[in-house]
Amino acid sequence: MASNRGTLSTKIPSPELAQILNQAAALMRVYHIPVMTPEILLLAMLKTPDSAAQQLLRNFSQERGFDWSDFERDVERAVSDQRWLRGANADLKDARFDFVTSANERVPLSEKLLVVLDEGLTLANQQGLAQCSSTQALAVIAGLGTRSDLALRKRGITAKAVQDVLNLSALPLDATGPAKNRPAATIYMRQDLLLKLVSRLTMAGKRHVILVGPTGVGKRSLVLALRQLIAEGKGPAGLRGVVPISEQALLTSPVEAVQQAVRQAQGGVLFVPDIARFFGGLRADFREDVCNELQKAFFSDNVTVIGTATPERYNERLSKATVVVEQSQVLHVPPATIDETIEILKVQRPALEADYNLTIAEASLVEAARLGGRYYTVRPLPSAAVHLLHQACAMLRMNPRMSAEAPVKSDNQLDPDDVMIATSMLTGIPVTNLGADERDRYVNMFDHLRKRIIGQSEAILALSRAVKMARVGLKDPKRPIGSFLFLGPTGVGKTELAKALAEFLFGTEDALLTFDMSEFMDESSVNRLIGSPPGYVDSQAGGQLTEAVKKRPYSVILFDEVEKASLKVFDVFLQVMDEGRLTSGQGETVSFSECVIIMTSNAGGRFLADPQLSEAAAREMAEQAVKEHFRPEFLNRLDEIIYFHSLSQEDMRQILDLLLRKEEKLMAGRNLHLEMTEGAKNWLLKQNDHPEWGARPLRRLIQKHIREPMADFLLKEDPPAGTIIKMQVKGKNLEFKTTHPS
Repeated sequence: MASNRGTLSTKIPSPELAQILNQAAALMRVYHIPVMTPEILLLAMLKTPDSAAQQLLRNFSQERGFDWSDFERDVERAVSDQRWLRGANADLKDARFDFVTSANERVPLSEKLLVVLDEGLTLANQQGLAQCSSTQALAVIAGLGTRSDLALRKRGITAKAVQDVLNLSALPLDATGPAKNRPAATIYMRQDLLLKLVSRLTMAGKRHVILVGPTGVGKRSLVLALRQLIAEGKGPAGLRGVVPISEQALLTSPVEAVQQAVRQAQGGVLFVPDIARFFGGLRADFREDVCNELQKAFFSDNVTVIGTATPERYNERLSKATVVVEQSQVLHVPPATIDETIEILKVQRPALEADYNLTIAEASLVEAARLGGRYYTVRPLPSAAVHLLHQACAMLRMNPRMSAEAPVKSDNQLDPDDVMIATSMLTGIPVTNLGADERDRYVNMFDHLRKRIIGQSEAILALSRAVKMARVGLKDPKRPIGSFLFLGPTGVGKTELAKALAEFLFGTEDALLTFDMSEFMDESSVNRLIGSPPGYVDSQAGGQLTEAVKKRPYSVILFDEVEKASLKVFDVFLQVMDEGRLTSGQGETVSFSECVIIMTSNAGGRFLADPQLSEAAAREMAEQAVKEHFRPEFLNRLDEIIYFHSLSQEDMRQILDLLLRKEEKLMAGRNLHLEMTEGAKNWLLKQNDHPEWGARPLRRLIQKHIREPMADFLLKEDPPAGTIIKMQVKGKNLEFKTTHPS
């Protein structure tokens, strides 16, 4: 039967939104929904790869720390809810317009969806666009008050939040126009960087600028600060505004998008995020004609280009592009300091409070900056701190009582303990470690480390003393926290102490970066540590050491068996220990000022392990061996040489107890109880045929005599939960004896 409804004009949705409407029509059949609604359109946005709305929502997910799969399930529930479906059926008789799909099928549109398209078109027109794209439609959906709106609002995605993002893609060019009457943007100006940017823009010759820095350091914010400066009449002479290239238009009509942006930017700045997309020849993200249009702007006398790029993308593509190298300057944008991050968060606080409908205590901003910089190092500051705040706000919004440690707190206020819990969930670091008072922790550092490291009190004391001096500021702030050489025989706890120190300082053993120096014995291997210069093989890969410290600047770095490294590698160590920084093969400066450098060596270890020598004689002979093996300039840069001694039988017994506790925890995870008799422990110790290897054989003995037979026993017997499994000696072997729960 022919429909008596009107047909939606093809001029309203952009081609990209029309594709999503087609996807929504297909989903209607899956969910047996007779009319297209905002809920089904939102689900289609999530299901359409590379749509502008999906990209925007994924950015929100990454920035605010909510789980994408949970979000998608919430929207699917909104679509499939049966009570809501009855409302959709009732809405069918009120549908006034159809959408004609690419298969020429007529699909009725609900009244609320018409509102979405109509208001979305108005938003698009305000931004100088002729058609409504998926992002404008999303902005309207976020303010409708429907069930899909609930899934968005729960994650702080309001109409204002979406429109704020869209407005960044429609910045006014003329600073004498409406922008002057507009309230100042909520942007914190990093004055030193802004001054460097302005000075480059006022120089004759190379006036184009590429902002290079990791994702999240604030490259876009720097451009927005410039835009604000221009609007206030304080910007570089001759520049009357900032125009970003439209990401929405790039999806549908990339050539026209670039041409329109260049026209609008005449007399001002053309802002191109991730400008490396347009370079690289056949590897570029856009067609050759699109890339050529942008490259023309570099030769224009009336347009200044500011692009952004990560160091990796710059080295991979832009450093090889002649037009970029010859026509532009590079401005490196480093991560914000903790103090700068706190100020940035203060500026962003009103928007966060509005998005999540809560208040944020100022102490929470300080805590987010501290924890973000120290523990959430997968992102640089300020991005790490902003991400933690979003995560904490979203968690508090979904569960106001999530802070069990503060049950009397206001449900509508974000406190530092909420930020701490969010950090713990993101990093896996226990909340108690994050919240422990720094002063008390360092006072008790020796006792903390001694719980894990048996028989090496002197080494622990020496390490604790040096680290504590550095932490209270009694060191050069540019140098690493400490540089130590651990000397001693194998299996006595050198690596274990490094792990324990990483856990103590930074909350997790994952903060330990380990390098086996037997892999760096030839001179060319230094490039593997710091990266090859541009133009060499694997130069894009970066150095193993410099890349690791860039990603985790708060680390303990362990160079194992350091005496095996080549002399050129030792030159790298000298620079790190003396200056606290390294220049990578790509020319980036990587700071080691928040790292602890630990090097282990067996040089002189045989003297420390010799039971025939007195402690003083063993130390003297080990020191002589070290001086013979290592250069004076290397030894002089160490904060301390820390000696490890052979383990006594009592030490071995205590280490065995520590290892067995781990086995007990594994069994407890299966709801079983493991008990070891004293005879069984003594029997295990007697199986150690290599006492000269220290505690290292104990793990192998546990694997052979406990784990392997235990696996066979569990598979064969399948004991019920609560069973006590006692290991005891019978004859010359260990046996299992079980006591089942009553």
